[in-house]
Amino acid sequence: MRADGKPDSLRPAARDGLARRAARMTGEGPLGDRGLAPGRALLAEGRAMARDWRLGPCRFLEAEGVPSEAAYKRRAMAEGRIMQHAHIGFRSVDRTVAAMAELHAVAAERGARIDRFGVTLDWTMGYPPDRRAGAARGTGIVLNGPEDFARITNASPAAAHFGDFMLGLPGALENTRAAIAAGATAIGNLGQYFTFRLPYWDDDVATTEATLRALGLIAAQEAEILVHSNLDDGFAGLFRDMASALGMAILETHIVEDLVGGRLAFCFGHHFSAPLTRAAFHAALARVTDTPGSMIFGNTVAYRGGPAENYASLSAYLMVDLLALSRQPTGHAVNPVPVTENLRIPDVDEILDAQLFAARLAEAAPGHAALVDPAAIDAVADRLVEGGRAFAARALAGLAERGVDTADPAALMLAIRRLGAKRMEALWGAGAGGGSAEPFVAADWARELDAAARDWAARHAALRPALAGRRVALGTTDVHEHGAYLVRGALEGLGLEVIDGGVSVDAEALVATALDAGADAIAVSTYNGVALPYARAVIAELVRHGADLPVLVGGKLNEIPAESNSGLPVDVTGEIRAAGAYPCHDLDDMLATCPVFRA
Repeated sequence: MRADGKPDSLRPAARDGLARRAARMTGEGPLGDRGLAPGRALLAEGRAMARDWRLGPCRFLEAEGVPSEAAYKRRAMAEGRIMQHAHIGFRSVDRTVAAMAELHAVAAERGARIDRFGVTLDWTMGYPPDRRAGAARGTGIVLNGPEDFARITNASPAAAHFGDFMLGLPGALENTRAAIAAGATAIGNLGQYFTFRLPYWDDDVATTEATLRALGLIAAQEAEILVHSNLDDGFAGLFRDMASALGMAILETHIVEDLVGGRLAFCFGHHFSAPLTRAAFHAALARVTDTPGSMIFGNTVAYRGGPAENYASLSAYLMVDLLALSRQPTGHAVNPVPVTENLRIPDVDEILDAQLFAARLAEAAPGHAALVDPAAIDAVADRLVEGGRAFAARALAGLAERGVDTADPAALMLAIRRLGAKRMEALWGAGAGGGSAEPFVAADWARELDAAARDWAARHAALRPALAGRRVALGTTDVHEHGAYLVRGALEGLGLEVIDGGVSVDAEALVATALDAGADAIAVSTYNGVALPYARAVIAELVRHGADLPVLVGGKLNEIPAESNSGLPVDVTGEIRAAGAYPCHDLDDMLATCPVFRA
């Protein structure tokens, strides 16, 4: 092994490891592990740490005179006030701290109130501290210890939200201790536990144990600390039935609140596009939990154009959220995502514009309430709750039948993670109880991407005779699967065979899968910051094997240069092309640039 944890070569033992991981990804491997410590013992270890790691002071708690953000949320709910969340994605801690202070002050001067800030932590923070230095950086900030976390919690009088790459990953305990000491009372993201995998890290037992210890530490605090879970980052973003997503919320609540003794706050919204189902999911969630929510995230998948077009999407989802929260206060903050989000990491002025837009829209929202049909919303919510409760009950019973101790939070979490979203829904989703296999409420993302793939394939149907039978190995650099889902549907629509190369798959493993399957090309779907190094790694691995396959790379093709003063990413399309890969910005680009698609 090299110092960064990457293998020198893919030896037979490494291939065996790939086979074991592939079995887990399909839910066919063992659901338990004899090496996993009992959940009760892990929670006790975490609770014991509370003697030394207590909630520290921060500017938000002092300014608002509250013991926690949960108390602040309940106060706002009682006042009938809808809160606003702003997210900052800079790579520099200094720039992030300055932006929080500026945004809060300027927004207040202009009549808008930012109640909470989220920051983009780098994925390297998910590793244990001794593995972070050698890991490839992403586009987020790195916080080292309580002092760095305290810089964020004291940057403004708003609450600081530490979401991604905290809980649910192997570095969970160290990150949670530092956040608590800095006065943070909302820590996530539990949803990532079930889906995220860090490059070159496959020890899901260590990840589970770190997460349970961190949850024990949170639950032992005198103050109420919210465990944040973004459902879209977990299985909810992969289920084809929104009732299954609600069922997963019920399961997560059972784990955190019943088995651990903590409080679980949900976020949802990335992939909820249809106004009716978005409002209905909010109503359904309110029926299965009374813990204040963290935020309703923006429907970012609807951002497909420039700023002018994206303002239409912003107003569409934001009005739904404002009306839903007015009708049924749940403590969620609205999240007005800047209209440049699909183009680049938004700067301060773009974040401010979105916050001011949300504040003004909130003033206009009450006048639209009469246009809403509550009965229609409640009817869909009824179906969601019925299907969600059935899913959760069947899942717990089915796991118990498979030998999982469902009273042990560690064993239960590991089993769910190893089983995976697709297998869980196939076993216990709609139709599992002998009824109709049709979804209770079809997931917006799947319906939209299926339609896009069908339409694209129909436009290029003339290519089908020439392309039928060709094979493409498709993998993702991270947990974001929807781009790959679209590519798979489009290519299969033209008769190509798509080989599953894996999700969050290492370059060596993707190449091994492609070569073993006799693929004609490799396709990579990626997200922020890693496209170029990943493309280089795939090409280097092909060279090592003496193979020459076209490598397509699509998604967000950017990275933050090491010498960057702005902390914002730049496009690396040219660099990817120079490395010998084929950068693709859309499906048509893929057809035009890659030789495997030329008749």
